Amino acid sequence: MNNIGMVFLVGAGPGDPGLLTVKAAELIKKCDVLVYDRLVGPQIIAGAAQDSERLFVGKESSNHSLPQEEINQLIVDRARQGKMVVRLKGGDPFVFGRGGEEAEFLKLNGIPFEIVPGVTSAVAAPAYAGIPVTHRDFTSTLTIITGHERPEKKESSVPWEQIAAGKGTLVFLMGVENLGTIVSRLIAFGRSPDTPIALVRWGTLPYQEVLTGVLHNIADEVKARGFLPPAVIVVGEVVKLREDLQWFDNRPLSGRTIVVTRARSQASHMVAELERLGAQVIEFPTIRIKPIAAPGLQECLVKISEYSWLTFTSVNGVKEFINQLNELGFDIRDLKGPRICAIGPATAAEAESRGLRVSIIPPEYRAEAAADILLSEMEAGEQMLLPRARGAREILPVMLRERGIIVDELEIYEAALEASVSPHALGLLKDADIDLITFTSSSTVNNFVALIGAEGLSGLQKEVKVACIGPITANTAVEAGFTVDIIPQEYTVDKLVQAIVEFMGQNA
Repeated sequence: MNNIGMVFLVGAGPGDPGLLTVKAAELIKKCDVLVYDRLVGPQIIAGAAQDSERLFVGKESSNHSLPQEEINQLIVDRARQGKMVVRLKGGDPFVFGRGGEEAEFLKLNGIPFEIVPGVTSAVAAPAYAGIPVTHRDFTSTLTIITGHERPEKKESSVPWEQIAAGKGTLVFLMGVENLGTIVSRLIAFGRSPDTPIALVRWGTLPYQEVLTGVLHNIADEVKARGFLPPAVIVVGEVVKLREDLQWFDNRPLSGRTIVVTRARSQASHMVAELERLGAQVIEFPTIRIKPIAAPGLQECLVKISEYSWLTFTSVNGVKEFINQLNELGFDIRDLKGPRICAIGPATAAEAESRGLRVSIIPPEYRAEAAADILLSEMEAGEQMLLPRARGAREILPVMLRERGIIVDELEIYEAALEASVSPHALGLLKDADIDLITFTSSSTVNNFVALIGAEGLSGLQKEVKVACIGPITANTAVEAGFTVDIIPQEYTVDKLVQAIVEFMGQNA
């Protein structure tokens, strides 16, 4: 008995990773085994530890990867191996998630368990469609009903007479395939044929779709539109409020699909901002940041007081410099002497977050501007330390050396080609209706071209808009055959996102 593990029946929420509870995220990160369903998104699954066992047991209509009985036995078997098991379900495990059945089976087999509720799509999907499920001017009751009941059942477990006769909001889960039956029974048992109804497909996700109508015509609308599951069905007068309260669809990038090519370790802020503004983001990392041990770093640190300036050209340069400094047994207190120049506010913020004080940020975030401002501060014979990426542009050290400045360059990292691209990302890039590709460095352009290949590239170059963080990146993109549509006036990620919003607004 001492070797028995623990099972957590966890709700993953309705789809938007931001609606995952804090407790759920912590458990996913710590678990040994993650057993998950079809409606749990890849961003949530990616939160599990790299060495965790991930088991997909999803169900679709008429297509179950594992029968429920085998799922029950699977989680029991893993727990008996002493594992911490997270059984992850879309929405809430106790709202038509069969969590009660799994809990009973765990109890029967002597396996300890906990329940972690999730945000149910029955409430979240209507909310993201601008439909409050209760409103004191319309109704104070809410009924959540399975829409998955088979029409041919001799006796329905749904009390149609009671739910049809009232005026409260009805929410049906998993009911699109049975919509005709649902509608006909509601009307037959007393609901007005003119009762408003909404279907919310992929609720809370960037590609959410909403279809509204009334009971007597909604089945025809669904057929005409080709509206497919999964969707939440909302019936009641509250549906009328969508016209005034819809917000998710009105965000500036709603309906847009944008590709982000930054390294996975750097992309989170940009992805979050684009998604917050409504875009569907395809993460297609083309580079990975690979540290390079700089053999001359220790010697440079020993004589650090001889340098007038320490210049950082990127956030990665700051991170890798400080990491290697610490590995050599130094810390920031040893950086006495040189003043610090940081190219760009993000680089400066990273340096200051590490305890460094930045003296200068060039007005333009590129090497030429940095050279101009450093030359105004330095005289011939002074020394500068320049930790940066392998293969970086030579313009900065060349301009300084031409004026007699001694520049010690340290290659401390490189933007290496991403070794593997997931088939999922490649599939999205091939099949999605892409509006925009973003490039944040020349490396992302060159590596994107290398990963996609000539055949895949030709279609994208003809049809898809391109946004580049600055003119150097844009020049590389043009040389690769792209037409660049967006370059922000300030070369930062936040300004790039702002420029994308402005461009999309003008080209709606």
